[in-house]
Amino acid sequence: MSDGPIVDSALGFTIPSRHARGRVARLGTVLDEVLSAHAYPPVIERLLAEALVLCALLGSTLKNDAGQLTLQAQTEAGVVSLLVADYMATPGGGALRGYVQFDGEKLAMQGSEPTLFGLFGKGYLAITVDQGASEGTEAHRYQGIVPLEGASLAKAAEHYFFQSEQIPSFVQIDVRHGQDGACIAGGMLVQHLPEGEVGRERLHVRHDHPEWEHVQALAHTINASELTDTALGLDEIVWRLFHEEGEVRVQHISALSRGCRCDEAHIRSVIGQFPAGERAEMADEAGNINVDCAFCSKIFPISLASLNN
Repeated sequence: MSDGPIVDSALGFTIPSRHARGRVARLGTVLDEVLSAHAYPPVIERLLAEALVLCALLGSTLKNDAGQLTLQAQTEAGVVSLLVADYMATPGGGALRGYVQFDGEKLAMQGSEPTLFGLFGKGYLAITVDQGASEGTEAHRYQGIVPLEGASLAKAAEHYFFQSEQIPSFVQIDVRHGQDGACIAGGMLVQHLPEGEVGRERLHVRHDHPEWEHVQALAHTINASELTDTALGLDEIVWRLFHEEGEVRVQHISALSRGCRCDEAHIRSVIGQFPAGERAEMADEAGNINVDCAFCSKIFPISLASLNN
């Protein structure tokens, strides 16, 4: 056991004999830092917490320090019009940010525990991965989009992987508040990989796949409270679930941080590209163009005079 709370980290693992891989992640301080920038009601707070954990599980698989993963759930007529969370790889870990656009009046009509369909209606889930450029290689970017289906964001992610990438997956996410009121969220992702070398059939075209059924059955024994138990190490969770397997390879812990990338210099450069007349139309009576960062809720007042110099 650790002497302090085990939060803001992700751990990867593989089970070679079962052609399976997985990740476990837990957020604490980072989650509170993201949520404190907004006054979200409990339902929306939980939704964003789930999205950030999912981003941590997926993003921490990026191998390039310049990589980025963005998760987006969107609909036109639902309570939640837009949910965005992203992960930016950093040396030794990654930085998370996210926000939600929603209709408060519609939310009040949903009750205290609305379903995912109640929040989004007929929406879609998009995951965009930008592997980033590394020495000697070019940047590689791809996106998968599927209907937003399932009882939770975790189950929607399972549907995404099966529909978009033909990879059977198990995703479990739990969110709770500690005695001090701080929000804690944890999650686990386990996936079955195509068997053998390139060219062999993928798992989904086979009629039987006992290896995945075995791994999935073990993964289902996870207790949701374990994922948010800050006294329980991430490696201990993996051990409890899969210690009877012949070999489980555990990777290095990835450190997670809050990472909003709003920057005044960048904002100035973007605004500076607009013609002077359009910049004047953007400005308020005091002669400032106020740029609001949706992720961290900071407002950057950029004066017209400073742009014209």
